[in-house]
Amino acid sequence: MASESSNGRMIVVAVDQSEESLHALTWCLRNVVGKSNGDDENTKDTLVLLYAQPPRTVYPSIDGTGYLFSSDVTVSMDRYAKEMADGVTARARAVCSNNPRVKVETRIEVGDPRDVICEVVEKLGADMLVMGSHGYGLIKRTFLGSVSNHCAQKAKCPVLIVKRPKQ
Repeated sequence: MASESSNGRMIVVAVDQSEESLHALTWCLRNVVGKSNGDDENTKDTLVLLYAQPPRTVYPSIDGTGYLFSSDVTVSMDRYAKEMADGVTARARAVCSNNPRVKVETRIEVGDPRDVICEVVEKLGADMLVMGSHGYGLIKRTFLGSVSNHCAQKAKCPVLIVKRPKQ
């Protein structure tokens, strides 16, 4: 595996504000983290919580001389995006806080989640990518695309897609 050493594995978990993402993280902590470290209690897996923040959409004005939103509005949009990213990563960190078998890092990257996740996994040399599945049907998946399907095809490491059980 790419980064396996005395420090354990590097596992990237894609997180967002969905319950499916939180379920995948919880499942990973219960079933993957620390499971192959043998008897060495000093070896910890590194869990990278990755939040892919969609880029802010820029709307040019109709006459082409400026932007549709004032600078105050764009500052507010950026502040909201940062608060969302911080909230998602804080929530994910809280889920990991009681697990002594893992070292937790967070990353917030801006861009199309499909591309960002695959790029970060490759750049870090991750041993595994874990992500949730929203469980969209064929129609929604056709129009919205499937981030997990894209990553399963393009990521340079094994991808574990965790489906949330139906309630």
